[in-house]
Amino acid sequence: MAIKVIIFDFDGTIADTYQAVVDITNGLSSEFGYKPLDEETLQLLKDLSSKDIVRKSEISLFKLSFLLRRVRKELGKQIQDLEPISGMPELLEKLKQHNYTLGIITSNAKENVMAFLQKRELEHLFDFVYSGATIFGKHRIINHVSKKYQFSKQEVMYVGDETRDIRSAQKSNVAVIAVTWGFNSNKILNQYQPDFLAEHPSDISHAVLKF
Repeated sequence: MAIKVIIFDFDGTIADTYQAVVDITNGLSSEFGYKPLDEETLQLLKDLSSKDIVRKSEISLFKLSFLLRRVRKELGKQIQDLEPISGMPELLEKLKQHNYTLGIITSNAKENVMAFLQKRELEHLFDFVYSGATIFGKHRIINHVSKKYQFSKQEVMYVGDETRDIRSAQKSNVAVIAVTWGFNSNKILNQYQPDFLAEHPSDISHAVLKF
C-alpha cells in the first residue's frame, strides 16, 4: 500500500532549533545543577541514542521533566526568529501539491510550533499538529492519530532526526525516514535501521515514492 500520510518531527527536522536549544540548555545549567555542554561534548552526544544521553545526564529524571518544560518555554521566546531547515518549505509544498496528508508530532510545545509555522506561512500545509508531553512516548501519539483519522499503518510514514523518532515509528509499525541534518549523527541513526536515511529534504520525496 502506498504512503499517503507523512508525519514530521519538528525540532531539528523542520525547524533549525539546534543551536537555540543548546544555548538555552547551557543557560539553565547553573539553575539545574549540571555542567554546560562544550562543542566536544555535543559532538560525542550526537553519536549516542536518546536513552543513552538520558542515562549519562547529570540530573535526575524528575528534574529532567522540569528542565524540558523550561527549555520549551524559553524556546517559545525565540521561535519566531528561527529558520526552517534549508529546502524544507519547498519539500512540504511539493508533498502537499501531490495530495499527501501532512502532520507534526513533537515533544515541543504546540504553541511554539504554531508560532513558527504561522511566521513562515507554512501552517496551511499541515492537517494536524500534536504535542507529546513525554520524551519517549511519541509512538502513543502516532497510534492515537492513526486511530482518530482512521489511517492504515501501511499508509503512514514518520520523519525525524533522533533515534527516539526511529524507535517510536518502529513501535507503531509505521515506516520511518531518519534525517541527518538534525541532532543525531548518521552513525547512530544507521544503527537503529530506519527505512531510509535522508541527507537533504529532497531525499524525502524520493523515499516516499519507494513505498
